[in-house]
Amino acid sequence: SLIVEDRQVTGNDGVFYFILSLVLYVALVRIFFYKYITTLFTLFFRAPMRQQQLREQLLQAPLPALLLNIFFVIGLATYLTFLASHYKMPVADHFWNMLMYTTALVAIIYTAKFIILKIAGWIFGISSMVDTYLFVVFLINKMIGIFLLPILILLAFPEPMILPVVIIFSYFMLGGMVLYLFLISYRPVRAEIKLTRLHFFFYLCGLELAPLLLIYKVLLSLMDGQS
Repeated sequence: SLIVEDRQVTGNDGVFYFILSLVLYVALVRIFFYKYITTLFTLFFRAPMRQQQLREQLLQAPLPALLLNIFFVIGLATYLTFLASHYKMPVADHFWNMLMYTTALVAIIYTAKFIILKIAGWIFGISSMVDTYLFVVFLINKMIGIFLLPILILLAFPEPMILPVVIIFSYFMLGGMVLYLFLISYRPVRAEIKLTRLHFFFYLCGLELAPLLLIYKVLLSLMDGQS
């Protein structure tokens, strides 16, 4: 007798096409909004934030800004999902379920932060300062989404020899982005509010880093409830 067993598919073709779609997404944004992308990189790398002309050029293009903000949400959610899978966290047993939950949570957290800051700016009469801070935050978020793309490719198809290096590099990159956010946003905030550097640092930790811990806690609760 010939024993025939069902073939067990262990490939990750779905992840491959998903990463490919992210690359195509960024490529199309760059093709159709080349001037916006160029201005974005110029303002991030070389131009100081006080150059109002470049800022106005970015503010006058809401569609590419929205597309890159969406890409940031998906990219960050994918990055957190890959990290959870790498560290074998209990929430990472189902990749696509976790990706869906993480994407929703990241979008909800950043939308809530945007609404809260806008309301606070209106209540305390510092709308101009809040708008400047939000511009800087979303500028950094867009660049994080773009810089995460090659890291996501390496995390999706990891090589055991270089995977720890990639993860450590991603930590330094994200930490550098948070530090850059602190450096370029402190001056306009300080001009409106009497705030020390230490208090502003605590604010960034509470509003920028704490949401990541909240995402993990909520995901852990959701997945435990399904098990």
